[in-house]
Parts: sequence; C-alpha cells; structure tokens
Amino acid sequence: MTRTGFLGAIGRVFVWAFLLALVVVVAYPLLWMVLNGFKTNAELFGNPFALPLQLTWENYADAWNRGVSDYLTASVLVTVTSTVATVFISAWAAYGLTRVRMPFGRTVSGIILGGLMLAPAVALVPLVRMFQAMGLYNTFWALLILYTAFRIPFTTFLIRAYMIDLPREVDEAAEVDGASRWTAFWRITLPMCKPIIISTVILHVLFAWNEYLFAMVFTSGSGVQTLPVGLTSLLSKHGTDYPVVFAGMVVAALPVIVLFFASQRYFIKGLSEGIGK
Repeated sequence: MTRTGFLGAIGRVFVWAFLLALVVVVAYPLLWMVLNGFKTNAELFGNPFALPLQLTWENYADAWNRGVSDYLTASVLVTVTSTVATVFISAWAAYGLTRVRMPFGRTVSGIILGGLMLAPAVALVPLVRMFQAMGLYNTFWALLILYTAFRIPFTTFLIRAYMIDLPREVDEAAEVDGASRWTAFWRITLPMCKPIIISTVILHVLFAWNEYLFAMVFTSGSGVQTLPVGLTSLLSKHGTDYPVVFAGMVVAALPVIVLFFASQRYFIKGLSEGIGK
C-alpha cells in the first residue's frame, strides 16, 4: 500500500469513528429516555442506566391521563393550522416577489425579510397588551397568529430562493392558455416547489411543536397549553414520578421523529436546492 493510500485509509477510519461517536451522542439520550419511560421509580433511582426489568406500560397511561392527551391535542391543532397558514402565505408571497413585476418589489422583499431581525422576546410586552385588548389572550388564536407571523419572513426567504431559478416560460405558457395568476401558482409553480415546500413544512413543525416562550406567556389554561409548557407543568406537579414524565416526553418526541424520517429525502433536497441558490 502506498503512503497516499495508507493516509486515505486512516482518514476514512477517523471519519467513520467520528460519525459513530456522533450517532451515539444523538441517539443515546433518546434511547435512555425511552427505556426510563418503562421503568418503575425504584428501578430508575436504583440504576438509571440499566435496562428495565419489565415494560411498565402504565407509565404511558398515567402520563396520558394526567394531561398529556390535552397537551398533545393542543400542539397538533396549533402546529397543523400554523403550518398550513405560514407555508401558504409565504409561498404566495414568494410567487409574487419572483413572478410579478411590481413597483418597489425590492423594497417589499426587504421589508418582509427584515422581519427576520425582530426578536420575539423584544415584542412580548406590547404583544401581551394587544392580545389582551383584542380578547385573544389564552386562546389558540394567539399562538396561531404569533407562530404564523414570526415564521413568514424565514419561510418566504426559503421558498423565494427556490422559485427564483424556476423557468418563467412555464408560467407564461399557462397565461397564454388563459390561466389566471392563481391557477398558474396553484397548479404549476407550487407543485414544482414540492421539495422546498416539504422542507419548510418540517422546519415549521419543528418550531411550532417545540416552541416554549410564546406558549408559556400567552397560554395559562390547561386546555390550550402545548406540550413544551404542559410537560413543564407535569414535571412540577409530579416531579417525583420521573418514569411518567419520561413517558410524556416520549409521546411528545415521537410524532416529530416519525415525520422527519418519513420525509427526510425531500427535506435535504429542498434545503440544499433552496439555501444553496
């Protein structure tokens, strides 16, 4: 073996060792959480790193009955509605910015993207007062509006970057055939943007599913609290029953993990083609 081949083999070994260590670092906490969700309190405190002696499914039933079902319902409702609203509005805005010749188009694009610089924590006090005055405080509408408004700039940026390089001739041919702007957008441009649409959907789902600040400040009733706030409440109320808390965390993490693995091919493709442009 030549010196170059030897160094290449050593390099591949180090790369694989690094990737294996990375897998362990990422996967082990998840596996530890799942296993501890099946233990009793005595097993957990006796040896937290050992395998459970038997699978205690009652922990999941207890977590579900102690409020996780309500928190899960609230999270699903807020996440689905805000995702649909954010992606649709952002895609429509990106279509206008890339396909419609309008005066001050660059200014409008700059204003939309300028929303990326607005930190949520800075706007908390005026937003609380405004939502209280409008009667939206402690409602699903508060989170729906906030999650949509604060994610539109970033989502528009991604979809716009993807749409810029799509051929305009397809839209022009549709207009020649009598298609309206809406028809061209809905039936032609939007299907062509499938990879970036899926990527933005996943990114928004991750944001809305795990968001804590707005959910903590703008919801106080048990019927509208999402999983991050609900799990914190579960921990404070049943802090000594850690297996139940771990079971609730597994329920919270499972839907997002399944969604990512089901659509990871489109997710990676959409981001690489969108951000890279």
